[in-house]
Amino acid sequence: MASDKVPMLQEGHRQLDDELRRLRLEERPAVVQAIEEARAHGDLSENAEYHAAKERQGQIEMAIADLEDKLSRALVIDPTALSGDKVVFGATVTLIDEDEKKVRYQLVGQTEANASVGRISYNSPLGRALIGRQVGEEVEVSTPSGDRYYEIKKLEFI
Repeated sequence: MASDKVPMLQEGHRQLDDELRRLRLEERPAVVQAIEEARAHGDLSENAEYHAAKERQGQIEMAIADLEDKLSRALVIDPTALSGDKVVFGATVTLIDEDEKKVRYQLVGQTEANASVGRISYNSPLGRALIGRQVGEEVEVSTPSGDRYYEIKKLEFI
């Protein structure tokens, strides 16, 4: 698993990189400063500020390691360089649901997914159902609220 590539768009890569930089340059030094200040108060065994700062330091270091791992395995994909007639990572798909409601989603990486702005993970139930499909095909997706049916109306690489 550790060597698996993590597909993402350039924007998602930049967001992860920005977050890593923020943690390294802002959060990490701030928590080190908080630990030093708490140490100055003396007895560490009953020093709540010290223990809270050490816990926060552990969280920051775990987040940094996670981001470094994702970035090292990143496979940045430019959807405008893609083409074809099948749904793939990065594609933007226009669907019609069983209520004749039109929805439009771009298949993105897990860290970039935000359904409210039309970006779903390629690993989500709908994303997995769409991969490899073509315009005109119907897909069935099992959701907690029941099965949903969609017809693929349009496929774009934008």
